Amino acid sequence: MHSQLFSLCTTTLASPLRYTLSYLCLVFLLTACHSDSSTHDPKTQLKVVTRNGLTTYYQDKDGPTGFEYELVKRYADSQNLELEFVSVHSLDDIFSALRENRADLAAAGLTITPERQQQWLFSPSYLDVQQWLIYNRKTHLKPKTIADLIGTRIVIMTSSSHGEILQQLQQQHPELSWHAAPDAETIDLLDMVANGESDYTIIDSNDFIANRGFYPTLRSAFELGQPGQLAWALPNNAHSNQRMASLEAFFKEIMEDGTLQQLQERFYSHAEEQKQVSTNTFAKAVESKLPQYRELIEKTAQQYGMDWRLLASISYQESHWNPRARSPTGVRGMMMLTQGTAREMNIINRVDVEQSLKGGAAYYKKIKRKLPRAIKEPDRSWFALAAYNLGLGHIKDVRKITQQQGGNHNQWADLKTRLPLLQKRNWYRNTKYGYARGQEALTYVQNIRHYYNYLQWSELSQNRTPPPKQMDQYLPESLLGSFDAL
Repeated sequence: MHSQLFSLCTTTLASPLRYTLSYLCLVFLLTACHSDSSTHDPKTQLKVVTRNGLTTYYQDKDGPTGFEYELVKRYADSQNLELEFVSVHSLDDIFSALRENRADLAAAGLTITPERQQQWLFSPSYLDVQQWLIYNRKTHLKPKTIADLIGTRIVIMTSSSHGEILQQLQQQHPELSWHAAPDAETIDLLDMVANGESDYTIIDSNDFIANRGFYPTLRSAFELGQPGQLAWALPNNAHSNQRMASLEAFFKEIMEDGTLQQLQERFYSHAEEQKQVSTNTFAKAVESKLPQYRELIEKTAQQYGMDWRLLASISYQESHWNPRARSPTGVRGMMMLTQGTAREMNIINRVDVEQSLKGGAAYYKKIKRKLPRAIKEPDRSWFALAAYNLGLGHIKDVRKITQQQGGNHNQWADLKTRLPLLQKRNWYRNTKYGYARGQEALTYVQNIRHYYNYLQWSELSQNRTPPPKQMDQYLPESLLGSFDAL
């Protein structure tokens, strides 16, 4: 409304009166905006500043998620607080929001340090981390000591605790130098090492564990400094002091009842590394598991107008044809349906094979129908698979990025090369739906296409008539030349 009012003031009045009133309108709007922020009541609302990323906060196909988000949401619910998340692009932005009292707390994977404790209050710690030196094993030998880092290109995040560690090490190694990259995020730093733009970086162990599946050539060389503790940072004011008691009680409870451990396992111990199952393993599953489900898969696929081999491939990728499969995130069954998707597709029992297959097939078809008509087969199927894994919103974002880069946003060949950009801050910061695990979605589609192609090939191989054998394939090479001369 404010922007509409300002637009009205600046476009409908004649000069010079226009400029005078425009200035007055702007003053009014700034005052109104300040007034709006002052209406924030920390007793009923919780405003949280965070970073967009895998271990903090991002949007997936089922809504907002991330380790920090899930943790904060549980705290807000326990206090009956209305939750508002604000995602910014750097640690400097986070600390500015705290300093200016524009946020009640920062949940952004922040390490408690003596320097930070002089400015902010901290919640109880919820995760112990180490600071790892990361290198590219493809281009560099593993460094063993700090002396090996002298004269190399080290890039870290601006205002990070890693800078404090390097400053301490510099006292013993004066020639040690590094560069603090403004607005750089974890993925930016890993990209730079992977691409050869830097030699080393320093990453918290939890961040590297969550992201290393996307960087197969990166390794941890050794630890730097002492182990650290992650915690939420709060402005040093009266409201924060009053909040500390509830924070201490909350963290004590989730540590005792296992909630914190479950969240740590969910985001750091499972499914963060997308590993492609070998063809040999899949072939064995086709022989041992598929026969007991094939008839039902074929029946369901026919009912929903799908190729049964595609439905079989999706269900294998989702659960390895395990009807009782269950992930740490709560998705279950042959097609690993969320509770929300199951309700949307009118599925009562997610671990019932037939219901799960029907729910997954119906959901896949629904997504496929929502895609623009300009996307044709077979690309339409691959787009739908990516959306099945990632959510339609992120596919809209990556189509826009593809178009901006001059690619064809209706072709999978062009789109798939841009999916990983949804993990890069310089790209996702300008999208509607923000960060997404684009590389994982790409691997998801590639795996399913691989399984689908295998099933196609296997069926064709069984039904085809072998070509006539040529006599020369049975002759030793020493005799082939004699026949050629005849």
